[in-house]
Order: sequence, then C-alpha cells, then structure tokens
Amino acid sequence: MPLLDHFHPPLSSERRWESFHSSWATRLADALTERWLPPNYIAEEHAHFGPSIEIDVATFERETTSAAEGGGVATVGPKVWAPPAADGSFAAVFPDTFEVRVLCTDTGPKLVAAIELVSPGNKDRASERRAFAIKCGSYLYQGISVIIVDIVTNRRANLHNEILQLMDGADSLRLSAESSLYAVAYRPLRRGKEDVIDVWRSPLALGRPLPTLSLGLCADLVIAVDFEETYAEACLRKRLTGS
Repeated sequence: MPLLDHFHPPLSSERRWESFHSSWATRLADALTERWLPPNYIAEEHAHFGPSIEIDVATFERETTSAAEGGGVATVGPKVWAPPAADGSFAAVFPDTFEVRVLCTDTGPKLVAAIELVSPGNKDRASERRAFAIKCGSYLYQGISVIIVDIVTNRRANLHNEILQLMDGADSLRLSAESSLYAVAYRPLRRGKEDVIDVWRSPLALGRPLPTLSLGLCADLVIAVDFEETYAEACLRKRLTGS
C-alpha cells in the first residue's frame, strides 16, 4: 500500500486525519498483541489532545434521606479542601498524543516501549516540537524504547532532529532538512559499561511502502514492527486506496 497524503486535498477533504491516526494506532496495538509480542506483553492504543489533567475538580452531591422523610440516616460527605492561591502560573504545552504503549505484564504492567504517530500539532510551533522531544527523551532516559512515525505533509519540521538536539545526539545521526517524512526507532540499552541508544532511521516518501522497524522490549529481546501491514489494514478499514 503506497503512503498516502492524509493532510492535503483530495484525501484531507474526505477523511479526517485524526480518525485515521486513531484507527492506525488500533491496528498496531492489535497486531502487536495478537501476533508479534510474546505472551507476557500487551499493547494498548492511547490518544488525547492537550493536557491530560483538568484544572477543575468535579464534585458530586449524593442525595441524602432525613429521618423525618423516610426513616433513613442522613450522611455528610467529606469536606472539600480549597487550596491556597498559587504563587503564580507559567505557560505550558501538552503535546497531542497518538500512541501505542507496550507493557510487560510480568511484574506490572510495566511500560517498556512506545510507538508515537506524529500529529501536525507536534510539528507546528517550536514549543510544541520541544514538548514532543522532551516526552520522547523522557521515555528513553527511563530505558523505554521508542519509535516515531511522521507522515505529516503539511508541516516541514523534523522531530527526530529535535530529539537528537535535546539529548546531545551525534550530528551524524541527523536526517537531512529535506526529510520531513520519516520513521525512526530508538533502543536504549547498556552495552558493556556504557549506556547507549541505538538508532534506526528510515526516510519515507509518498507513494512508497512503509518500513519494518526494530522495537526493543528488554536487553535481549527485540521484535519487528511491520508498519506497512498495519497501515494497509487501516487504509482498508477506512476505504482508502492508493489510486
């Protein structure tokens, strides 16, 4: 199945890219759990826009019954604590997430790997790009393997290069400025006495199939993730064709 342009007409005017990304994440999670992962691992899709924590706390009042009305015993809920005024606030960015999380169930569930499908918002502004890079860098510093897949055609930024810059990665691992479509796998591990992150890069192009990339689950276990298979399945379910 050739890679399609989901972010420009005619396809963008017929199908929402958010729906396709969600469907693709589901196909990836299903394929991982059903076919590619060992029995003690599972995969779950996860998507959200903006902050995951709401600023307001919802409280609910439970109906009570008085003794006079029905003979019941009236109950009083716990007193809600009102925090003092904050010392101040500062602007923050909460990146959009279209993600597949791989969990080990041996002692867990414990997060061991994540697949990130890049959204236009992730590439939009410098603050958004940095937030995405920090998120991926945080995973890697915890020893969690990461794959990012960027098929966004209406933004030119390269988030792999942002991650390298944040983590002081070698310039030789950067992608060219023209590479705005790409997939990259990162595998953190200890090699001898040295902590390293192995990197596999795969530039993408419209009209070409997607790659198979390595996803590390632990120090001695790596699986292959066939993005072409899951992309084709998502396109089929959305009735998208390459013609």
